[in-house]
Amino acid sequence: MIRTATAADVPVIHAMIRELAEYEKCLNEARATEEQLREALFGERPAAFAHIAESDEDGEPVGFALWFLNFSTWRGVHGVYLEDLYVRPDRRGGGHGKALLTELARICVERGYERLEWSVLDWNEPSIAFYRSLGALPQDGWTVFRLTDDALAGLGTARE
Repeated sequence: MIRTATAADVPVIHAMIRELAEYEKCLNEARATEEQLREALFGERPAAFAHIAESDEDGEPVGFALWFLNFSTWRGVHGVYLEDLYVRPDRRGGGHGKALLTELARICVERGYERLEWSVLDWNEPSIAFYRSLGALPQDGWTVFRLTDDALAGLGTARE
């Protein structure tokens, strides 16, 4: 079962974000706090959204999708950028990941959004195979760039 996350889900979302970061070998980079997530998801002006996958057997949260709106200047409409998709390892293979992506695709279709996009680590072959099985295609020829920490601060405070 997939449902929209509530503020009461913030602790489990936070825990699963840390599990995902550990899986991706980047736990030290996962610095978000529960309070930051609560504000981003449920504050005065939410900047992100989340859905929870629950176990059919016991209703326990087993995965989540956290996403936000992006915009395509080429298509002239919003899209969804999926920041994180995670299903706990002992619950994988049960259709939860596909159900979460299906819900996001449904939101896109319902609202007239023309893209559902995300990034995947190039070494994560099981996820890549899963995404391809759904019809998703890699965006070859594009490289993701990121400014953080000192580089971001330096550019953000530079005087021309």
